[in-house]
Parts: sequence; C-alpha cells; structure tokens
Amino acid sequence: MSHAALGFPVWIRATHWINVLFIGFLIRAGIQILAAYPRLYWNVHCTPGTEWLTLTKKVIPKDRLWTALDTEEAVPSWLAQPGGNNLGMGRHWHFSAALCWVLNGLVYVILLFATGEWTRLIPTSWAIFPAAWHTLVTYVTLGQPPASAFHPFDPLQQLAYVAVIFGLAPFLILTGAAQSPAIEAQFPRYAWLFGGRQRARSLHFLGLAAFVVFIIMHTALVVYTGFSHNMGNMILGQSTHDQGRAVAIGLSLIALILLTFGLTSWYSRSAPRHVQRALSLLIGPPMRALTLRARSRQQYPTSAISPYFIVNGRPPETPEYERMQRDDFKDWRIEVRGLVAHSRSFSLAEVRALPKQTQVTVHHCIQGWSGIAQWGGPPVSAILALCEPLPTARYAIFHSSNIDTSNRPFYEALDLRLAMHPQTLLAYEMNNAPLTAPHGAPLRLRVETLLGFKMVKWVCAIEFVADYRAIRDGQGGSREDNMYYEESVGI
Repeated sequence: MSHAALGFPVWIRATHWINVLFIGFLIRAGIQILAAYPRLYWNVHCTPGTEWLTLTKKVIPKDRLWTALDTEEAVPSWLAQPGGNNLGMGRHWHFSAALCWVLNGLVYVILLFATGEWTRLIPTSWAIFPAAWHTLVTYVTLGQPPASAFHPFDPLQQLAYVAVIFGLAPFLILTGAAQSPAIEAQFPRYAWLFGGRQRARSLHFLGLAAFVVFIIMHTALVVYTGFSHNMGNMILGQSTHDQGRAVAIGLSLIALILLTFGLTSWYSRSAPRHVQRALSLLIGPPMRALTLRARSRQQYPTSAISPYFIVNGRPPETPEYERMQRDDFKDWRIEVRGLVAHSRSFSLAEVRALPKQTQVTVHHCIQGWSGIAQWGGPPVSAILALCEPLPTARYAIFHSSNIDTSNRPFYEALDLRLAMHPQTLLAYEMNNAPLTAPHGAPLRLRVETLLGFKMVKWVCAIEFVADYRAIRDGQGGSREDNMYYEESVGI
C-alpha cells in the first residue's frame, strides 16, 4: 500500500473488506468440500492408486466393500466451514459466499473503470516488469522500496493485484463451473478445455493454494511496509493522520470477521436446518435458473468407459432384497402411483420390454469423484407416457428399497421437467451387463445433469406429487433431509 496520502475512495475500501469476508468463507467452505473426498486426480476415472495428491491417511481396503463415504474426513471448525463431516453445509456456505463474492467483484470492476481508478492499478508500460523484479529483490534482501515507488502500489504489488483480480479470480470461477454436472452435460467440450472434471477440480485446488499464498504474502507486506500507514489507507482512505484510530478500527474489523466465521460455523452445526433453509433462499433460485433447463448432450465412446467405477452406498440388507437378488429379481416390481391418470406396476421383464436407450456419460458424485459408464434402460418419459401424470403433478418421488441414515426408506424428489429429459433413464444395465447390487440392481435412476445422490438406486416406486415439502422433513430427499444437501444440484 502507498506511504502517501493518495486517497482511496470509500467504495474501494468497502469492496476490499467485503472481499476479505467472502474469500474467507470460500476458502473455509472449500476445505470442507475437499475433505468429503480428499483425493485429487488428473484423470476423470478416479481409479484408486492414480491420485496425484492424497490428503487422507485412510487406505482403500481390497478385501471388503468400500464406498466413497468411507473416505470422508472430519475437519476442525477453526479450519473449515462449518467443520466436522458437513459436506451439505459446506456446499451451502461455499455457493452463498461465491455468489456474494462474484457480485462484489463485479461492483469493484465496474467502479474501477467507471471512476478512472484503473489507471492506478493496471500497468500501461512494459517497464513495470523489470521494476517489479527489482522490487522483489529489494523485499527478499529485507529492504524497502522508496516511497516514490508507490503509486499507490509498488510495481510488484501492482502486478500481483492485477494477476489476482483479472487472472486468478476468473480462473477459479471457470474451473469451478467445469465441475458442474449440468454444465458438462450440456456443454461437454467446456469441461474438456480443462481436461475434464477431475483436472478442473485439481486446478481449482491449485487456484485455492495460490490464493492462500497471495493472502499470506499480501498480509506480510501490509505489516512490513508500514502497518499503521497501510491501515490508514485501508480504513480511512488516507495515511497522513488518525493512524491510531485506523489501526484500532482495522483490528476490530479483522476480529469481527474472525468472530463471524466462528459463530456461523457453530450455528451451522447447532441448527443446521435453519441455516440450510436460510442459505437455500439465497442460492436456490439462481441454481435452479441456471441448471433446471439444461439438457444432457453427452455421448462418449465406449473406449472412454472407466476401468473402475466407485461405489457409493451399500445395498439393502433386508431378507426380501437378498431373496429377490438370488432369484434374479423375478418377483421384483416397480409401482407407479400418486397424481397419475393410470397407476401401474411393472415387473423387471416389463421394464425390459420398454424401448431401451443406451448412453455413455460422466457420473458426478457430490463428494467430488467421477467416472464414465454406459447405462442402458428405458427413458423415464416412457413410464410417464404410460401412466400420464396429472396437470397438478410437479415432482416425481423416486423411492428406494434401501434405508437412509435416519433408518427410513431412501427417497429423492425430481422436478418433472428433469424427469422428461431425453437422457433421464431407469437403467437396468451398466457397461452392457446387468446392474450389480452395489450399483443399484435391479433398477436405478440416471439424471445426467445432476449430482449422483439424486440418482436413486434400488428403485421400487415412483410417486407423482404436487409438492415435495409435505414429504418427511420437506427438503426434497433423504440426503437433503438428513445430510442437509441442497435440493437443486446441477452445480
């Protein structure tokens, strides 16, 4: 920061501190999300043993069924938002903070150019590069650039700020978008600009690391180049007087931000349903608007199929399911009921008699892993055509033979518009073979624009309703009810 009284406008100071708050939320919630599957890959398949970075000591066993949920790590609340095993809450905080951070950034950039302040930030001469190198050498050798080097930033600061604002920040937004199942489904080539979902996830993590390094270096320079001067600039807009008051206000503001992190983490763990509902009001509408009408255009070659497809969720352990599995599900039936003109019940043979569709697509798990597989089965629209949902039906509730973490039958709600997507299937085949029990036999849902937990396995019934809020805890599914995931998960 400048050692001279250059006068920072109030909007620069305000957006700076707002940025500090939401960057903090983003980093903390990002750590929470990473802890749900702390393995990073350069390949889309996530085959065990191909990680380039593993942030867990847990080893995948080879002698028993292992699920992705077994990998999740608890994180201390001083580090993550909100801490513990709280992927659902972490996602709510991450997306809420991202929305506010992007809006704050847009306000900053617009005002930067509208007011002419860009001339003090954006370099206009190539001479800044040798000057920045000289400044770096000065800092490394524990020297300080002369006051004349600050206009209001020294050359090294100027390059660093421009790189972060116009390079690193957009890079994080773009790599974050490349991890969205809805975006990759509708625009498959976009994700592959980064090498696929897992490369984008790894690059996103490296962007996070770069941001952390920048924050550490930025804070160190604020202290090293004159803490009271810099606080004067960041709080009062000038550093020629009232430096003591500026330091007091600045330290109080930092303490308030840290207290905010602590209180919101505590309240998120103490009253997760309240936080889920409150943050859903913020992130729900834009997420639905951005992803609800997305159409999957995926069709990868069979050569792209993953050599290993991670299992997430254990098969039903009831005597009835085990008996039907031994009999190749000859007695299994799927019931279609609710707001339909024709209630129906289909055997597995009758489901197989419906028009079959195959597709090779990328599966995105909410924890962060992915895999490519070929799925075969009738489109859900074929079931809809036979049963004819009534005009009042807005959601299809897919019920499972399995139970959820609350010891109740597993279910998920699906918007009827998503159920009508061409690549929304009731799959009974995976990679040209009947589904195995761990992957959902005899029938599982495929919705290629959503995250994997919405794709109910072991489907036993479809119920058409006007509103899912009257079902159980009213959040739209078992994961939403019990683990506080968001109902709209195209991102």
